[in-house]
Amino acid sequence: MTPRLRPLLRSLPAYKPGRRPQPGQDLARLASNETPLGPLPSVIEAVAQAVADGNRYPDPAAAQLTEALAAKHGLDESRVAVGCGSVSLIQQLVQISVDAGDEVIYAWRSFEAYPGLVKVAGARPVEVPLDGYAHDLKRMADAVTPATRLVLLCSPNNPTGPALREDDVRTFLQSVPEHVLVVLDEAYAEFLDDPEAVDGRRLLSAHPNLAVLRTFSKAYGLAGLRVGYCLAGSPDTASALRQVAVPFQVSIPAQAAALASLAVEEEQLMRVAAVVREREPLRAALRELGYDVPPSQGNFVWLPTGGDTMRVAQVFDEAGILTRPFDGDGIRITVTTAADSARVVEAARTALAPRG
Repeated sequence: MTPRLRPLLRSLPAYKPGRRPQPGQDLARLASNETPLGPLPSVIEAVAQAVADGNRYPDPAAAQLTEALAAKHGLDESRVAVGCGSVSLIQQLVQISVDAGDEVIYAWRSFEAYPGLVKVAGARPVEVPLDGYAHDLKRMADAVTPATRLVLLCSPNNPTGPALREDDVRTFLQSVPEHVLVVLDEAYAEFLDDPEAVDGRRLLSAHPNLAVLRTFSKAYGLAGLRVGYCLAGSPDTASALRQVAVPFQVSIPAQAAALASLAVEEEQLMRVAAVVREREPLRAALRELGYDVPPSQGNFVWLPTGGDTMRVAQVFDEAGILTRPFDGDGIRITVTTAADSARVVEAARTALAPRG
């Protein structure tokens, strides 16, 4: 007899990551919003040295990294919590804020992991439709009820691209009850170039119920090492995150890589700037073909292909380009290099050709 598992699992889709190339395949990897370049040499060296301590458990508090992040962001260490990527911290934030039957509000479509994490916790997801391609903060505020315990905001929104305006987020926070935890998921913060885009750090001092998430996966090129962190408006939030964290979740090499990346941050951000410079030309080229590509503040662009999504995604596959299709909605394409952008534009043009 098989073990009795939760009935919820029968209808719960697993998180679907972007496709990976098979061994020997030379494909453009534009499915998972990874940086096109590997870690800097000093970071690789730090990881190699850290592996020598692989027989030891990592520091569960990630004390050195927490201290460095607190100094970087001008916060007390009590308001910083490190985790195994920002998605693990989202799971922990759900765990510390909701009980069975409570409500969690988020925009949709947004980060694909949100629904599953909420449902597994026994909470009720409240999905507020996007206003075009962006969060509708007015409708999200109106959706708050006495059962609401958590609101998830994604800026820039993954997968559609627009960032929230800081003034709009400030107004939203003023309208939400102070006991409701609001999470601002800023996984792509380093790619912002819109001066009106929200920077959650500037709102923390006025809003103890705010938590801001950042990650080393994107701008710092450490997606495979899994390091993220939370900046909390209240030390109680950060303390609770540490309380529910799986022990030893951030490995010794991951902690070493994050610390080494902070030491060469200027060079890291030069790489980010190169991606940002490539983003708008790619969007403009796709719009010239006739695609309604919205402005993006992440390292990706959104191709709204609706019911034609899977056919267009197949065209990209046949062109050797891995993308992230969302059936019925559109295709997210990572921005990397000019060479990859040229391949994307050519495949997008092919997808418009009359069907034989």
